[in-house]
Amino acid sequence: MATETVLATAVSNGVGKACCKSGPGYATPLAAMSGPPEKLIYVTALYSGTGREQPDYLATVDVDPNSPTYSSVIHRLKMPYIGDELHHTGWNSCSSCHGDPSASRRYLVLPGLISGRIYAIDTMTDPKAPSLYKVVEPKEISEKTGLAFPHTSHCLASDDMLVSCLGDKEGNAKGNGFLLLDSDFNVKSRWDKPGHAPKFGYDFWYQPRFKTMISTSWGAPKAFSKGFNLQHVADGLYGSHLHIYKWPEGEMKQIIDLGNTGLLPLEVVISVEPLKVENWILPEMPGLITDFLISLDDRFFYFVNWLHGDIRQYNIEDPKNPVLTGQIWVGGLLQKGSPVKAVREDGTTYQFDVPQIKGKSLRAGPQMIQLSLDGKRLYATNSLFSAWDRQFYPELMDKGSHIIQIDVDTEKGGLSINPDFFVDFGEEPDGPALAHEMRYPGGDCTSDIWI
Repeated sequence: MATETVLATAVSNGVGKACCKSGPGYATPLAAMSGPPEKLIYVTALYSGTGREQPDYLATVDVDPNSPTYSSVIHRLKMPYIGDELHHTGWNSCSSCHGDPSASRRYLVLPGLISGRIYAIDTMTDPKAPSLYKVVEPKEISEKTGLAFPHTSHCLASDDMLVSCLGDKEGNAKGNGFLLLDSDFNVKSRWDKPGHAPKFGYDFWYQPRFKTMISTSWGAPKAFSKGFNLQHVADGLYGSHLHIYKWPEGEMKQIIDLGNTGLLPLEVVISVEPLKVENWILPEMPGLITDFLISLDDRFFYFVNWLHGDIRQYNIEDPKNPVLTGQIWVGGLLQKGSPVKAVREDGTTYQFDVPQIKGKSLRAGPQMIQLSLDGKRLYATNSLFSAWDRQFYPELMDKGSHIIQIDVDTEKGGLSINPDFFVDFGEEPDGPALAHEMRYPGGDCTSDIWI
């Protein structure tokens, strides 16, 4: 799930050191927008939790419309173990080190959320066929830091990498915090100061210009790993807080409690009102926003609504007054044909039209998104986490995930489906797989920061 928009910077007190006179990526965000269009996407694909005894893998997807293998998986790098639950990914280096000839965006970092392993994947030797470089074992991480359940990774301009970990090895949230790896993926230490761990871990974003890092909340691994249970919420096993850190010192400055309306603040953005529904587990269906991003020119804001099934685009040129400029329904529990229906105030019911692509029905709801550097193409997957997929969208277990592409109107705003792009993970050689996060080899607006 989640925000991959964490920022990297040069620091000088143990988290990092001064860096970056030239290097990977682009000199500015606007320069990145003028870069070449993406031709490949790396996607985490998994069998963990599906009942298929196969290892998770990193899929390479061809997104070049001029290629004969366009809109298909062209390579699969299988992990050496079964049961990792590959989830989020990050880079070892990004545009924060632009122009530094000693820095390179070579390794993609793949944490296994359930196994606790962290994989380093070499994408430079052969970008179309990445290879395994190194495995960081969970035993080493736990013994040196007490951390487990690694989730989000982001590069630092020091060549180190920072990884949020959601609990201890027993799955208790009180053991969560931030892991620091060196440039060769050796375990260094925890980043957060003693006594400054978040109440619950999840994604994080740091902005060196404001000397601040913000961390969001999910829940205790021993709770969320079993699926969503309302009793676990009542038992206090899910978070409702934002954690504000002093960057780069690792000291907590503030905790913001969002209250009951802010439970599971996976992403904190424009609010979505719950819908009254029938034939569901609750009388109201919340708007579960599971990912968002901002275009590199800071004009448009996008988010996905995993349960309701829509993707939205807002113009945020006036940040205090966002304007909805695009909305498209690409799945969800309320699409026509579903037993679940939304209920109007007068008691009548309704559902949403969801189109087919290449004759295929869209499954589950939009979950992770990635925007092209020029802002004109938005990609979306539909798997959140295997235990939650099985609970809310059980058809994914039998039919697998997919990737779709949304064409974006960057002038007036607006979203439309590309009818020629559909990557069906239901047709994978080892059986239907679940697709989650996407990364471009050259970086993207959710992995890079400019300082």
